[in-house]
Amino acid sequence: MILLIVGCEIGFWVLLMTGLATRYLLRARRLGNVLLVGVPMVDVVLLAASVVDLRRGAPASPAHGLAAIYIGVSLAFGHQMIRWADQRFAHRFAGGPAPVKAPRTGRAHAAHERGQWLRHLLAYVVGAAALGVFTLLVGDVHRTLKLWAVMVPWGLVLAIDFVISFSYTVAPRKR
Repeated sequence: MILLIVGCEIGFWVLLMTGLATRYLLRARRLGNVLLVGVPMVDVVLLAASVVDLRRGAPASPAHGLAAIYIGVSLAFGHQMIRWADQRFAHRFAGGPAPVKAPRTGRAHAAHERGQWLRHLLAYVVGAAALGVFTLLVGDVHRTLKLWAVMVPWGLVLAIDFVISFSYTVAPRKR
């Protein structure tokens, strides 16, 4: 399962870079768009493979939990990562405008950090929902308890991220 997660991460970046290269270097915008639409399919493959693995009787493991984390993070941050890469690729290879950088100080920075934390929360909720689906499809809560082990450390990371992100609201960075 770990190898599949690594393979999906590699697939994500290969599809993304191939799609952008096709769009901007080969100037085949439609084909590039088709390849970029394929990026979320990596998540579908991982989700399906996890479900099939569990349904076939594989012991639930933290690796299956990591698959849920991957799906959550990909859904919450994937579009943002694609947009980030697209802006930089367009600027470098197609004469597009310089990428807009995230604000580094003041209220705008605080608002950006809060938004990023909300994305993190969305990733957490989607990951928990994926684990819920895994649990329902396996049909045995006791057999899937190990899946849920990933939520405790991730919850701790989410709490730390909250404190850091919202601290900028209380004490914004100064220039």
